[in-house]
Amino acid sequence: MNRKQILIIDDALTVRLYHRSILERGGYKVDEAINGIEALEKIYSSGTYDLYLVDINMAKMDGYSFLKELRKQKIFQSPAIMISTEEGDWDKEKAYQAGANYYLKKPVKPETLLLYVKILLGQGESYE
Repeated sequence: MNRKQILIIDDALTVRLYHRSILERGGYKVDEAINGIEALEKIYSSGTYDLYLVDINMAKMDGYSFLKELRKQKIFQSPAIMISTEEGDWDKEKAYQAGANYYLKKPVKPETLLLYVKILLGQGESYE
């Protein structure tokens, strides 16, 4: 079985551990980065990931800047979920403009996170 690889980009260790535990229980391989710069370094050195979970507010390179830079690289077009404490319409719009495929507010319930991960990875329920 080819397990999907997900990169969590968040400066908060507790958030990374929380999201990692949810995703690993869901059967995914998980890697972590503490900011956009570290994430880009991992992507460039180890290849692409199947999905990105991206925080907005991080030092060195925030989530918006990370997604904009990532989307410039045509080979790294995997879906991205922006996950943040910011909840204004402007924040959501800016996330989508930067290249996010979906926006979730922290804290995220495990079942909600797994639902959107599955949808964006094309693993949704079959209704045959």
